[in-house]
Amino acid sequence: MTNLEIGIWSFPVLLLLIFLRLPIGLSMLSVGFVGSWMVMGYNWLPIMAKMKNETYSTFSSYSLSIVPLFLLMGQFATLGGMSQSLFKAAETWMGHKRGGVAMAAVGACAGFGAICGSSLATAATMSQVALPELKRYGYSGALATGTLAAGGTLGILIPPSVVLVIYAILTEQNIAKLFVAAFVPGILAAIGYMIAI
Repeated sequence: MTNLEIGIWSFPVLLLLIFLRLPIGLSMLSVGFVGSWMVMGYNWLPIMAKMKNETYSTFSSYSLSIVPLFLLMGQFATLGGMSQSLFKAAETWMGHKRGGVAMAAVGACAGFGAICGSSLATAATMSQVALPELKRYGYSGALATGTLAAGGTLGILIPPSVVLVIYAILTEQNIAKLFVAAFVPGILAAIGYMIAI
C-alpha cells in the first residue's frame, strides 16, 4: 500500500471511529498512530520517538502559546463584566437610532472579538448579554439571532485573532502583518452589518 493510499484510507476509518462514538481526540490519535506506523515500514521505534518529539515541540511552541492566552483573556473579560460594559457603551452610542440596539450588538461583538479572538466565544458571550436586551426592545427572534450570529463572525476577523495566529504559523507569515491586513476588512464587515440592519 502506498503512502497516498494510506492517507486516503485514513479518512473513512476516522469517520467510522467517530460514528462508533469513540471520542474525536482518541479517534484522531488512533488513525494517526496506525497510519504513521504503516508509512514508517511497520516499525514501532521511529513512530514512538516521533510522537514523543512532536508532542513536546507542539506544546512548547512559543508562537502557539498565544492561543490559550487569548481564551484566558476572553474568559477574564466575561467574568469581569467587560462584555456587558461593551454592550452598554455601544448601546449608549447607537441605541437612539432606528435599529440601534441591534447595531450596538454588532459593535459589542466587534469589540469583544478584538479581546478574545474567537468567533465561537464572541457569539456565545454576546448572545448571553445582548439577546435579552434585543427581545426586550421587541426585535424579532430572527433578526436578533441573525444579528448576533453575523456579529459573532467578527471574532476571527478583527485582530488579534486565534485563526490568524494559527494561519501565520502554518504558512510562516508575519503575524503583525496579518493583523494589520485583517483590521480594515474586519471594520468594514462590522460597518456593513450595521448598514444592513
